[in-house]
Amino acid sequence: MAACPKSSWPWVRALLHSVYDQPDATSVHAQFDHVLKALADKLPKVAEDLEQARADVLAFTAFPKEVWRQIWSNNSSERLNREIRRRTDVVGIFPDRDSLIRLARAVLAEQHDEWAEGRRYLGLDVLTRCRLRPVTDTGRDQEEVTIRRSSPGRPADHAL
Repeated sequence: MAACPKSSWPWVRALLHSVYDQPDATSVHAQFDHVLKALADKLPKVAEDLEQARADVLAFTAFPKEVWRQIWSNNSSERLNREIRRRTDVVGIFPDRDSLIRLARAVLAEQHDEWAEGRRYLGLDVLTRCRLRPVTDTGRDQEEVTIRRSSPGRPADHAL
């Protein structure tokens, strides 16, 4: 939304939400193409940015439909950020950066334990089905992604 004028946000947001409201992967990709065409005339920079982000925006379609909402939603990360913010507000002022990092790590470890023991955002049966489901070609050229681990003194290589 950084490339989009603020006055156009409601319109662009409505167009993007129409992509997520489609019943199957083929319809999602077709609606995304319609959105790009609609944006190309009025907001070419936004259309260009969305075209470059196509693989990321539509990655959820490679999974079963029943988990799409959990995949495209960022509710769990927002909930975690709120919990960290709540805990840091209670403390107020930290003596140094390391103490802030220790608190954030403790919150993350606590949340991990909660998710590991009981509450699961995605159940094990759904995760198993996601893993076993073959990724089908949607008619688009698939890009190969190679990520190599970084070593000390050398950043990670990302080849797209």
